[in-house]
Amino acid sequence: MKVTLIPVTPFQQNSSLLVCEKTGRAAIVDPGGDLDIIKGEVERQKVSVEKVLLTHGHIDHCAGAKTLAEHYGVPIEGPHVDERFWIEQLPQQSLRFGFPAAEAFEPTRWLDDHDTVTFGDEILEVYHCPGHTPGHVIFFSRAHRLALVGDVLFAGSIGRTDFPRGNHGDLIRSIRDKLWPLGDDVTFVPGHGPTSTFGDERRTNPYVADGVGA
Repeated sequence: MKVTLIPVTPFQQNSSLLVCEKTGRAAIVDPGGDLDIIKGEVERQKVSVEKVLLTHGHIDHCAGAKTLAEHYGVPIEGPHVDERFWIEQLPQQSLRFGFPAAEAFEPTRWLDDHDTVTFGDEILEVYHCPGHTPGHVIFFSRAHRLALVGDVLFAGSIGRTDFPRGNHGDLIRSIRDKLWPLGDDVTFVPGHGPTSTFGDERRTNPYVADGVGA
């Protein structure tokens, strides 16, 4: 699986183009904006988009999902249904954060713990990881030891929980109970900033390293 990070929006959110190299089929994760850049990368790689995947409903992650899905004629899968609150608030989010007007939408498929999503021959496992938002999900490729974690975890930090319906305790539990068991060797793509591994974060992250808060 080929992974291309495409930082979008003034928040430099890591949208990702995932490509099944056997089939040339692709999924776009968290298209928060700058759709011309995303579409340009799809064209450059000459791949066929099969679906749009969403980790959560904050505007920098999903503002472009409806438009992009309609452009390619593909479904939107994710996040968890508890994220309906945020997706319905997209018009208000666009005003609050100074984004172009964004429409609310209904994903084609809400996702839950232990669901799977596919594109080409690739399989991604889904884990519901509330805390940053109530319906946040992450995507995990067991075959490639890669996780796309949205705003749950960052290199050296964790997601904010001061937004409506955020919960710090839930976030810490999501990281320790859902992410860490996947393995220290797993590389993760965060919603912002550089990639890291779960093992590195367990050793050095000041918020969730082993022993912190024990």
